[in-house]
Amino acid sequence: MPQIQIGRQPVTQITIIEAEPEKQAEALSLMRERARFMQRQPGFISVSLHRSLDGRRIVNYIQWESRDLLRAAHQSPEFRKAWSQFGSLTDDIDPHLYEVADVLAKSD
Repeated sequence: MPQIQIGRQPVTQITIIEAEPEKQAEALSLMRERARFMQRQPGFISVSLHRSLDGRRIVNYIQWESRDLLRAAHQSPEFRKAWSQFGSLTDDIDPHLYEVADVLAKSD
């Protein structure tokens, strides 16, 4: 389950993937496959995949225990092998690390 909190927080990477609407489902399928691989890696906390209603974007929200463990998972040969498939499915892949700046929730 994603952990969204200020202070002692996990490493969060948000990746925005842009694709043509007719390729979104295939790109999302590949993202799901990669997410299952990442789920088995040391330091994994969560992966949340979101698809835009216009069919043009996928947002990949991942959380990891540390930057080093996330980097190691990204550099594994099994993870890198699938990366080349994205070239034919996407127009742009934009990953960045983030930290939580504020959290608001409905008050009772």
